[in-house]
Amino acid sequence: MEYLNDGGFRETHYSLIACCRCGLQIEPNPTNMCVDCLRSDVDITEDIPKTSALSFCRSCERYLQPPNQWIKAELESRELLAVCLKKLKGLSKVKLVDAGFVWTEPHSMRVKVKLTVQKEVMNGALLQQVFIVEYVVQSHMCDDCHRVEAKDFWRAVVQVRQKIDHKKTFFYLEQLILKHKAHRNTVNIKPMADGLDFFFTKQDDAKKLVDFLSAFVPSRHITGKELVSHDIRNNKFTYKYTFSVEIVPICKDNIICLPQKTAQQMGSINPLCIVLRVTQNIHVIDPNTLQVAELSSANYWRDPFTALVSVKQLTEFMVMEIDLVPDKERPFRPRVSNKHALADVYVARTSDLGVNEIQFHCRTHLGHILKVGDTVLGFDFTNANLNHQHFEKMKSDKVPDVMLIKKVFDNARRMRRRKWKLHRFEGADELDTESVTRDYNDFLNDLEEDQGLRENINIYKDASKITVELEDTDDEGIPQISLQEMLEDLHITEDATGGEGAAMME
Repeated sequence: MEYLNDGGFRETHYSLIACCRCGLQIEPNPTNMCVDCLRSDVDITEDIPKTSALSFCRSCERYLQPPNQWIKAELESRELLAVCLKKLKGLSKVKLVDAGFVWTEPHSMRVKVKLTVQKEVMNGALLQQVFIVEYVVQSHMCDDCHRVEAKDFWRAVVQVRQKIDHKKTFFYLEQLILKHKAHRNTVNIKPMADGLDFFFTKQDDAKKLVDFLSAFVPSRHITGKELVSHDIRNNKFTYKYTFSVEIVPICKDNIICLPQKTAQQMGSINPLCIVLRVTQNIHVIDPNTLQVAELSSANYWRDPFTALVSVKQLTEFMVMEIDLVPDKERPFRPRVSNKHALADVYVARTSDLGVNEIQFHCRTHLGHILKVGDTVLGFDFTNANLNHQHFEKMKSDKVPDVMLIKKVFDNARRMRRRKWKLHRFEGADELDTESVTRDYNDFLNDLEEDQGLRENINIYKDASKITVELEDTDDEGIPQISLQEMLEDLHITEDATGGEGAAMME
């Protein structure tokens, strides 16, 4: 069409010419050849291979992107298409117009890509061709997975330690790490007598775990390095790095005696108090006044101290009489707990029942859950011989006869009613001893009793128990976790090669 001055158009007719090869009538072009003859003379895809190979690691489900980068890519994804195109060496000599996948059976271990390319040929003619490149998916273990399988190759280790007589803190850490996948770059995880060792191939990955632990538990760390090798030709040094992380030796339900200066900084709280929970900070409560306070990691390490009484030193008492303290009779404190109730309690040691009539009077923060006849764990200060520098400075009239810590529920009944479970590190269950199993069950009990403790933990439905109907409905106040707080366990999805071996958590 030709544009005219008066605004109209005039159709332009071209004279047809004969192809110089086959004589077919065609429109004129720089080569004076038809498309078929031109393609028979010139193949613009001759430098591009029509077959290639893709390296795929089944362990981590990643593809090798030349030269040495492993990337995550799903079938028929843009990421996988980019990997396929980078494998073609002669693709830079032509202009890529279009690229897409051709469907193949997912289990065939074949990937086909349809390409459309253009290139200028004889006398400036533009030739376009469409062809298919077939890729064979080959199994190849990546270097990271090799190191994981070897379990002895590492460049950095994070040694997490806590000097206490149980492992409940490490069970809590385990759940935090699993939820946030902070262990995904570890080569190996080894349980030790008083902690865990995490091995990494890179120093930066170890630093990330140290920062993660510092954000969730009160701790401090020191760093060391050991020379492995030295290349004198290029002056290159190779080190192994060690990060030693120490967690505060204070745990939930411990009785602590604060240094006088620390107690004043925490709102002049009574130095003798109970640890409610340990998260980023140490949360404590005074059972005589319900005053609560938090001790940060920095303030603790400025003037460190040890627990006065641990859970394993507690004694069982039976509640003989209990009276709630009215609000008007409570001593005024700036911060008090609204989840607890102050009560005057008379208790007797369960071992003394039927032997003598000795009873003890104390005030407790458990008035909201205790009633006459309940069993409760507490510490008897009247028969205690404690060696603690801060406790020895306290006046005797400030020390109660008994301090109650927690109510005791029927453990066997709790386990039967438990409809949930937690995930563990791979192989962790096989290494558990009788004492470790007991500590783990205590940790599960703590999760049921403290909603704030399980906020950062993924709790999963136990399919084997979720449909079980109990013989009675009287729970006797046993703490439980609601179904709304539980997640579905696992569902099966296809992996990157079309298999059904990848289990994903919801």
